[in-house]
Amino acid sequence: MKLGVFAVLLGDRSLDEACAYLKKSGVQALEIGCGGFPGKAHCDPVELLADEGKLRAFQETIARHGLEIAALSTHGNPVHPDPAIAKGFHDDFVNAVLLAEKIGQKRIIAFSGCPGGSPEDKTPNWVTCPWPDDFSRILEYQWNEVLIPYWKKTAAFAAEHGIEKIAFEMHPGFCVYNPETLLRLRAAIGPIIGANFDPSHLFWQGIDPVYAIRSLGKAIFFFHAKDTKIDEINTKTNGVLDTKHYADEIERSWIFRSVGYGHDYQVWKDIVSALRMVGYDDVLSIEHEDSLLSTNEGLQKAISLLKEVLAFEPKGAMYWA
Repeated sequence: MKLGVFAVLLGDRSLDEACAYLKKSGVQALEIGCGGFPGKAHCDPVELLADEGKLRAFQETIARHGLEIAALSTHGNPVHPDPAIAKGFHDDFVNAVLLAEKIGQKRIIAFSGCPGGSPEDKTPNWVTCPWPDDFSRILEYQWNEVLIPYWKKTAAFAAEHGIEKIAFEMHPGFCVYNPETLLRLRAAIGPIIGANFDPSHLFWQGIDPVYAIRSLGKAIFFFHAKDTKIDEINTKTNGVLDTKHYADEIERSWIFRSVGYGHDYQVWKDIVSALRMVGYDDVLSIEHEDSLLSTNEGLQKAISLLKEVLAFEPKGAMYWA
């Protein structure tokens, strides 16, 4: 396994400065944001594709620091019911694919997206229950008329340009938000679709990451190392569906935390062991979204814990067996 970082948290630094800082911290791989919600601070595919010199400098900067690119990320909502918004996210995905082809990267990280509830809608509609029947009809429309047709076409385009893995982050608010919905879309589109496994979005839904890892198995294409702290008082009072701002930490049912601040070493050891058992021996990419810690301190705490729990060496021979 390798220790990685989703480099968007260092978007206020140049790529060279970010790489130097991460290398010094013991990081081995970078997940690069190149569109959508993560932005383009370190990587604008349109710019790099149009200028061989800039593309070469981009690659040489990362290589000079002894780092590797683990994945290109362009999280967005390309099935947004507003055509202009959808096109922006779609174009970012297309450009990420073209850049990945150019640099030999085979993996793109994204969101499935969420359509509106009907062709007339202007905003996404995330359904969380089957009744009244309107909601069940919305789900049928979203999946059968929008989501599956879009990703069939877009995944085929990605495959034509060398992409082998489209890893959807299972994120509430989008159609793919848990193992069941991920596997449903994978069954409809094909094995190019898999999961960007981020336990922080599963913890607060009541999902045990180890169970989810065992369920997904080979469909796990990437991993975000991020934690969530469940507030027992607020959760047992108001449940887990919480629309209060993330900055309202003391009133929320849960908040995102740096690795180790939501769940202890044993939980993360179990996660790493489960990943290895299902065959995922790849990068764990730290995503920092902890409002109670600075970027530097939150990242360093996560790096420290993961250095302890990651399995960096190949499995040894079972001499006792």
